[in-house]
Amino acid sequence: MGVGDVSKRILLGRKLRSSQVGETLLSKKIAFPVFASDALSSVAYAPDEIFIILSLAGISLYAYSWWIALAVAVVMVTVVASYRQTVHAYPSGGGDYEVAMVNLGPRAGMTVASALIVDYVLVVAVSLSSAAQYAASAIGFVSGHEATVATVLVVALTVVNLRGVRESGAWFALPAYAFVLGLGTMLAVGAVRALSGTLPPAESAELRIVEAEGYEGTLTTVALVFLVARAFSSGCAALTGVEAISNGVPAFRKPKSRNAATTLGLLALVAITLMMGVVTLANEMRVRYVDPNEGERLVDAAGRPVELEQQTLIAQIAEGVFDTFPPGYYFVVLATGVILVLASNTAFNGFPVLGSILARDGFAPRALGSRGDRLAYSNGIVFLAVLAVVLIVAFDAEVTRLIQLYIVGVFVSFNLSQLGMMRHWTRQLASEGDPAVRRRMQRSRAINGFGLAMTAVVFVIILVTKFLAGAWIALLAMGTFYLLMSGVRRHYTAVSEELAADEQDKVLPTRVHAIVLVSKLHKPTLRALAYAKAMRPNVLEAVYVGTDAREANRLVDEWDARRVDVPLKILHSPYRELVRPTVDYATEIRKANPRGVVAVFIPEYVVGHWWEQLLHNQTALRLKGRLLFTPGVMVISVPFQLRSSQAALEREERDVDRVRPGDLRAGRVRVDEPGGQVHGR
Repeated sequence: MGVGDVSKRILLGRKLRSSQVGETLLSKKIAFPVFASDALSSVAYAPDEIFIILSLAGISLYAYSWWIALAVAVVMVTVVASYRQTVHAYPSGGGDYEVAMVNLGPRAGMTVASALIVDYVLVVAVSLSSAAQYAASAIGFVSGHEATVATVLVVALTVVNLRGVRESGAWFALPAYAFVLGLGTMLAVGAVRALSGTLPPAESAELRIVEAEGYEGTLTTVALVFLVARAFSSGCAALTGVEAISNGVPAFRKPKSRNAATTLGLLALVAITLMMGVVTLANEMRVRYVDPNEGERLVDAAGRPVELEQQTLIAQIAEGVFDTFPPGYYFVVLATGVILVLASNTAFNGFPVLGSILARDGFAPRALGSRGDRLAYSNGIVFLAVLAVVLIVAFDAEVTRLIQLYIVGVFVSFNLSQLGMMRHWTRQLASEGDPAVRRRMQRSRAINGFGLAMTAVVFVIILVTKFLAGAWIALLAMGTFYLLMSGVRRHYTAVSEELAADEQDKVLPTRVHAIVLVSKLHKPTLRALAYAKAMRPNVLEAVYVGTDAREANRLVDEWDARRVDVPLKILHSPYRELVRPTVDYATEIRKANPRGVVAVFIPEYVVGHWWEQLLHNQTALRLKGRLLFTPGVMVISVPFQLRSSQAALEREERDVDRVRPGDLRAGRVRVDEPGGQVHGR
């Protein structure tokens, strides 16, 4: 096993057989943190965004925050109820994409897919950027380096997910439940202290907020409605991640659909409870919160700007609730930061599955459909990580800037999915005669219809309030992915048509002209000549590219002295090129006989160490790369094994026979009775 293989095993663990895919399925208690952590984590930043937008008009509009949160909760309940229909109707894991593809056609399917890709990338970027901000609240030296911290977190999550869904889920289950426990305890203690009158005000309660430019004085009705709608659209970030469960149904244990639907219901209950609790306590404690980039808008009673390192909403609430118990504060802040990391893990589990389905349908490169050593879709995981890092660096990990791009894509998929489900139920009703089944289908269609109405209204609000603030970038990215998928599909279709077999493919070439490339008259050359003779071509000749007259003459003399019965042709190269003369010669032969084939035999060394490969075969690699683009030319490599290659083979055989811890339990070795001798499989 080479150094690269050893490093891979240390980072990712042992390989898994394809038959072991069942071992990677998730129970509900593990699936909940894996797929629901994105929506849960929105509790950490969706309320923040509501307060930030409302603060543009000072603190006077904070009274609307509770009603905005309630409206977001109603939309979430509606969307979750709709997706419970989806996971039962389409349990194969395609989610919104499959619903749109089957019921609305390929264009709608590609639109949903492009929207989900953008959403998944933003989930990673927003969640980890927010986690970096929470880290900056608790750890002073992190402040100013949020983009670097977020990038490191992306790399760490990539490695963990490359180890497999089940293993990454087991790693993240405890922190997810710790977040629910920590935040739930904070809300319960805060409620008790509020009822008993002992709840202290937040650290920012005595500060004033200066209205942003354009929002001074009393707002007009239109401006007020627009600002509240904008805050509502930002709060709808809480709905992201709901669709991930419908895409991840295949990862659940049986019964898959029922377990996925149960997880969706639990997600809605927990997320809504926590979000409403945070908003209520924030108002009760008179939290003042503005855009972190506009800290100068916080002033004291005298109107002087306050030099205050503004903490996030949950951090301010936890600090007040646990003012007599500091460990509680640090537990909540730490758990919140971790759940934000877990939120991006939802995308790491949802996007690779979507990518594999797109690859299967020909809309994405087929590499995205390949499982890695740990049965995870490794290429999709790496692709998502790269895009997320680009976005984090481009926006310097600023959540408020990234959040403007957020949720546009997910509401596009929401709307098309709801419309597709309505068509699905209408089609089913046309062929169903059982009255009880028809009533159930009509109820499901009504749920999806109401969901479509709700998500359509929200989508319009998002477009109106966020378009100029950055939503246009998300729409542009969606359009780009749509065009890319269309191009990939056209390419695969064209290649498939071009490769389709017909009767002409059975016609034999009229002539085979074989060329054996010669650098010296040694064992590799003689082996290549012998192999070429065995092929019985119509014409066989050896070709040497001469860059030095003395070397060429020496080779001719040696050729004659050994009486090699194959003619030797010298191609003179005055500019000392080796590849071009060979390619030109093969091309001329092909032009002289268009119905014939030119077979080029290239002797190559087989070595046992990576550094030896750098010392040999470089010309052969360049030559093969050029000849691959020459019609009618076939390239045949004739290997010659050096002694070091045998040493490498022996190392590999020893590695295969070696028995490692866990091999017996995994069935990779057998034990002979009664002696008990262990043998590798």
